[in-house]
Amino acid sequence: MDKPKDKKDVMELVKKHDVKFIRLWFADIHGQLKSFAIPIEELEFAFDEGMGFDGSSIKGFARIDESDMIARPDPTTFAILPWRPKERAVARMFCDIYEPDGSPYKGDPRYVLKMNLEKAKKKGFTFYLGPELEYFYFKSDRCPETLDEGGYFDYPLDAAEDLRRDTILALESMGIKVEYSHHEVAHSQHEIDLRYEDALIMADIVMTHRVIVKEIAKQYDVYATFMPKPIFGQNGSGMHTHQSLFEDDRNAFFDPKDQYFLSDTAKKYIAGLLTHIKEITLVLNQWVNSYKRLVSGYEAPVYICWARRNRSTLVRVPLYKPGKEKATRIELRSPDPACNPYLAFACMLQAGLKGVEKGYKLPEPIEMDVYHLSDEDKKRYNIDCLPGSLNRAIEYAENSELLRETLGDHIFEQFITSKKVEWDDYRIRIHPYEIEKYLPVL
Repeated sequence: MDKPKDKKDVMELVKKHDVKFIRLWFADIHGQLKSFAIPIEELEFAFDEGMGFDGSSIKGFARIDESDMIARPDPTTFAILPWRPKERAVARMFCDIYEPDGSPYKGDPRYVLKMNLEKAKKKGFTFYLGPELEYFYFKSDRCPETLDEGGYFDYPLDAAEDLRRDTILALESMGIKVEYSHHEVAHSQHEIDLRYEDALIMADIVMTHRVIVKEIAKQYDVYATFMPKPIFGQNGSGMHTHQSLFEDDRNAFFDPKDQYFLSDTAKKYIAGLLTHIKEITLVLNQWVNSYKRLVSGYEAPVYICWARRNRSTLVRVPLYKPGKEKATRIELRSPDPACNPYLAFACMLQAGLKGVEKGYKLPEPIEMDVYHLSDEDKKRYNIDCLPGSLNRAIEYAENSELLRETLGDHIFEQFITSKKVEWDDYRIRIHPYEIEKYLPVL
């Protein structure tokens, strides 16, 4: 199906494919998908006027006394949902959220990313991303009972080969390009990697990817989860995010004369990420459970440093292949797949651009296994750590001018308030560990 450019294209596709309903999609501040359906007869009105809804019922949106919001579909995001019947089909479009007076709503995560991409555009940059989303298949949503005991790239022990195949076919039917897929390190853990795209398109793709993985899993009577750390003693799920800046058609990260093939822009961008990572970790790793993944020994990054081939560092620079200048990129390994992609991508971009703008100096790469360095070695190499808990991440975020500037006052304040509530809810609960550890002896 050709990608539509405007309302006229969508109206033609609707007739061609016998579409009966349109689902209008948008995200709350946590990146949870929100959706409502309209019959096809209302589509033209939705394009022209937008569809009203109660914003006070959406996490992080409006108060009840200012709750009227308008959702306007973006015609370029039209796609038919492959898991619904082909006759009287159902399609979806992402929406931009507006105030009743027609001004963009500052609490809309998609708007936040758009504004940050506009800042980059004014500096001459286009932001491209290629995330790797890891996730688990379980027998239900009540217990993390795995489907297999396979490991990295395992084939005979891979119980979800057909599941992944059907998921990729569904993604491709919606115009989403997949690079490859495979069984990951942990039992019943999998990964589907996406071909790089412009950041706004990619954020929409990540939202769609998560829905499709779950919907196809349902067809097999299993449950798919992007929870960062569902199983004790096994690797958690990350969203390693490959990123680059382009100036028109030229990769701004590539320099053929540099020993690492990295331009000054790339080095300053990496330095920006390393400098501001603790402030933006709350957005990249936004749940209490996220910090169960960010521990040493399970292939998750803990230490703030960079390297080329070294996967124990926070930032990795994949090796340059001759003739592949456009593929020069950096990989940030700390985000997890349960984040809000609109806000996460905006934060990565602004942290990197701050390094470019201020001319941050990049430290030397750490080409050794950081997990096994002594505390003395870490001090000698000036290697700092990511926040170790949601609470610590909140403390860094609260004092971050960069984070407030990136998210805007509304989302900045709403996001931090919601995370404080989550932390308080978690810390006052009695967990099974405490009963098992303390009840028999205290």
